[in-house]
Amino acid sequence: MLNRRTILLGGLAAPLAAPLVLRHGLAAEPVRIGMTQPLTGVVAASGNYVANGAKAAVAVLNRAGGVLGRPIELVLEDNKSNPREAVAAAEKLMLRDRVPVMIGAWSSTFTLAILPKLLEYKVPMIVETSSAARITTSGNPWVFRIAPTSEMEALAFAELLPKFSPPIRKIDFLSVNNDFGRGATEKYGAVLGAKGIPTGRAETMTPEATDLSAQLTALKQSDSDTLFVTTGVEQLTLALRQAIEQRVNKRLISTGGSFPDQLLHNPLPAGQSSDHILFYAPWFPELARHPEVARAYTDEWNRNGWEFAGLTEGFRGYDAVLTAAAAIAGAGKPEAEAIRQALWKVDVKGVNGDIRFFKEGPAGQESGQNHPNAYVVRLADGKATLI
Repeated sequence: MLNRRTILLGGLAAPLAAPLVLRHGLAAEPVRIGMTQPLTGVVAASGNYVANGAKAAVAVLNRAGGVLGRPIELVLEDNKSNPREAVAAAEKLMLRDRVPVMIGAWSSTFTLAILPKLLEYKVPMIVETSSAARITTSGNPWVFRIAPTSEMEALAFAELLPKFSPPIRKIDFLSVNNDFGRGATEKYGAVLGAKGIPTGRAETMTPEATDLSAQLTALKQSDSDTLFVTTGVEQLTLALRQAIEQRVNKRLISTGGSFPDQLLHNPLPAGQSSDHILFYAPWFPELARHPEVARAYTDEWNRNGWEFAGLTEGFRGYDAVLTAAAAIAGAGKPEAEAIRQALWKVDVKGVNGDIRFFKEGPAGQESGQNHPNAYVVRLADGKATLI
């Protein structure tokens, strides 16, 4: 896996000996967009999905003429699923590559580590995945998040409670022990608690854990009827399978937008199902807020032969590039402060829905936060249905 790739037309292969630079019909000096994702390490599957989504958007936009009459160049850095590496990757993008806008960094822990560098070097970053509340409440005016916070996600889920039969009466949590997982446990517990649904047990796991028998044994002792699981896609699939194997007799719901793609081809045992809170349901592009955008994204993804299940996370990178390009166009130049100001004025039709920012955080130092859409998809016998 390359640590750094430079992409003008996403999705094509190049020799590993050199950075990938692809020029396709546009001869002007490219406009750079920086991106850092976990391309290797424990959450690499999700990071690569998001990176592929960004490549897809670059390809679609460049075929339409790029931005400001110039091609878009995606400069991609691997943060190796590590917060220290995330900081190093961000500094490379800002200091070496001099990108005027960034996208990153998948995990809340990685993103929080980068935030001080945005203030130091004054480069705006579009946060495409991370959900921790602190990202937009800590007073960083260079942050613009298109992903929902854990609380926004929980509130959206609460609106769907009447669709569950039998109803959800009591909940447990199995969450990865980082900002992402702990935040989901806290916010879902609070939002559903306000609806009269108490929490039984809350168990955590390290990101690299593969044996979850201790946590699942503890959860079996709870009288809750529903288990929420929050982690990356690799560990999510493992957690669901082990829960079934250990006869954790509860409704299984994953949060955060990760989708256990392996269960499409190798389903849970007959009669078992799992529910997944997603922000794009690729089985039903016609139900997206902007079906034409969803189809363009899905078509480009399929054109590259990427895994279908990755569409559930790849849209994050796609929408982030659309947002960055709109801000660059609005700024009229690829300059960081001008792009930051323009981000407040964007109104983008994305795969998830409309992207526009409201202010969140201390007065005078507000971050931008979008209000995304959410879906719940039920997976049973390798087939998906929308709840």
